[in-house]
Amino acid sequence: MSAKTVFDEIAALFAAPGGETYGEGVTTAEHCLQTAALARAEGADEALCVAALLHDVGHFLEERDDEFGYHKHDHSGGDWLAARFPAAISEPVRLHVAAKRYLCATEVEYFTVLSHASRHSLSKQGGAMSAEEAAVFLARPFATEAVRLRRWDDRGKVTDAEVPPLESYRAAITHMTLPGPKSLPA
Repeated sequence: MSAKTVFDEIAALFAAPGGETYGEGVTTAEHCLQTAALARAEGADEALCVAALLHDVGHFLEERDDEFGYHKHDHSGGDWLAARFPAAISEPVRLHVAAKRYLCATEVEYFTVLSHASRHSLSKQGGAMSAEEAAVFLARPFATEAVRLRRWDDRGKVTDAEVPPLESYRAAITHMTLPGPKSLPA
């Protein structure tokens, strides 16, 4: 019996639930690949590129709340990733929804760049942060990375975009995987 790697787990998620849409006009997998391609294009480090690739993994893991996906996907995705990767990957993912709320509170024009689906989910995720919440958010480790991830997330929703395939991230995912779960039962 062959062992299942973390990359194999991710590939299975991208192949099945990743083929669904959640109100963005692209599949969840296409959106994740576009977000990662934007991170690579801006010279993000390997960990942040993997975080960009996997930022919506929580949508793959949980039942949808509505047509726009699972609104607490940041938490479920962050937890799933923390069992497999270092904090440099799991925490920007865990904070990317908070980053949306932060940007809505601190940049007047930011709300206008949000897609219809992101605006809907924002209403389910607590809306714009208060000034106190924004200060607490900004002081958290990986908040800056989460804001960068959020900006790529907002732009990674282009129909028929040409981006590198999931396979192009195999080496980075394998390199960044924590020692324990490298070989999971099949």
